[in-house]
Amino acid sequence: METEQRHIIRRLAVNVCRFVLGATFVFSGFVKAVDPLGFFYKIQDYLAAFGMPWVPQILSLLTAIGLSAIEFCVGIFLLVGIRRRLAVLLALLMMLVMTPLTLYLALFNPVADCGCFGDAWVLTNWQTFGKNIVLLAMAVVVYRWKADILRFVTPKLAWMVSMYTFLFIFVLAFYCLANLPILDFRPYKIGVNLKQAMEIPEGAKLSVLETYFILEKDGQRQEVTWDNYPDSTWTLVGTRTVELEPGYEPPIKDFNITSLETGEDLTDRILSDTGYVFLLVMPRVENADDSHIDLINEIYDYSVENGYAFYALTSSPAEAVEFWSDRTGGEYPFGVVDDITLKTIIRSNPGLLLLKGGAVLNKWSDNRLPDEYVLTDRLENLPLGRQKPVDDRRTVGYVLLWFFAPLSVVIVLDVLVVRRRERKRARRPVPPQDKNEEGTIH
Repeated sequence: METEQRHIIRRLAVNVCRFVLGATFVFSGFVKAVDPLGFFYKIQDYLAAFGMPWVPQILSLLTAIGLSAIEFCVGIFLLVGIRRRLAVLLALLMMLVMTPLTLYLALFNPVADCGCFGDAWVLTNWQTFGKNIVLLAMAVVVYRWKADILRFVTPKLAWMVSMYTFLFIFVLAFYCLANLPILDFRPYKIGVNLKQAMEIPEGAKLSVLETYFILEKDGQRQEVTWDNYPDSTWTLVGTRTVELEPGYEPPIKDFNITSLETGEDLTDRILSDTGYVFLLVMPRVENADDSHIDLINEIYDYSVENGYAFYALTSSPAEAVEFWSDRTGGEYPFGVVDDITLKTIIRSNPGLLLLKGGAVLNKWSDNRLPDEYVLTDRLENLPLGRQKPVDDRRTVGYVLLWFFAPLSVVIVLDVLVVRRRERKRARRPVPPQDKNEEGTIH
């Protein structure tokens, strides 16, 4: 009796760990697949931090999509109970790699956050390490007693679930890559008023910061504060800011637009404009896709004809911008914005935003730009001039429907057909076997 109870407890513990692991991997893989460029940027941060910026970008992008797909598939396999050996082995290997990596990140902080849940849920490096310790322990338990994982689909139909899971997550990732993320977890999403998101409420506690100046003299370096700053014989080589006490931080804090031509701060002018404002976002014009440049120029001409403001935002130097304008014929004015901010605003290079009164009304990737068949009148008279309706719960519902509806059909087919046949076969009496003259069975 004691052995049986111990087995029940072990089986319960294994399946609880299996479900927690599976749900975590599904969530992590899904939010990365929804925003493949965001995960790609995070991988580039890792490569830069570890001194490997020479890795080709296409390899980093394929790695981002591949890793998100593997995480999602491993999670589904664990939840459904198929491909048990492969799923638990991959889960254990990933945790064995990620746990010491996140310990290094927590100790030395080369990257601000690990990006394990994309922008959907940002954890500190120490929080991520603690989470990985728990998941690693669960992965060890599941790997040790993987035979106790309950199946929801028989092995005969496991291949259908596997193939559909791979197909689903890859289609989702490439769709969001070619267009824009179907779920936007960033502070610049449609419906947000950028000006209001930059404001600090009256009476809010501000962060207490301490700036350290890194000085060098005669080959020696030291860090000092403003209170003990030495004489002018020391050379300033850098600064480091430390947060002593956390305070309120607005959702948007790094959005500043400077005119490339005059050096004027354009931020307030653009965000306070009560009319329509088009923002063409190109983090780096050197890498921007120019396959739709004629359409972009048409949108600029449309904005000029109707009196709407139009700005291109980039972090590229003036020489690169001049080369872009000469090559594409773009006559729109340029503003300079931080590279990371531009990559956060929209996951497309180039990408287009429509603002009014500082509020984001719509976003388009370069593959979905409005054309002359849509821009048939002034924006005030077009649906395009109104804020695009966004309902994240409905979007999640559609995604779940697209994934779980076919999966449910497979499970129902498995229960009503495959398992029913197996039960009938098990109950069928075994016919007596013939014996030859020597008494051996044929």
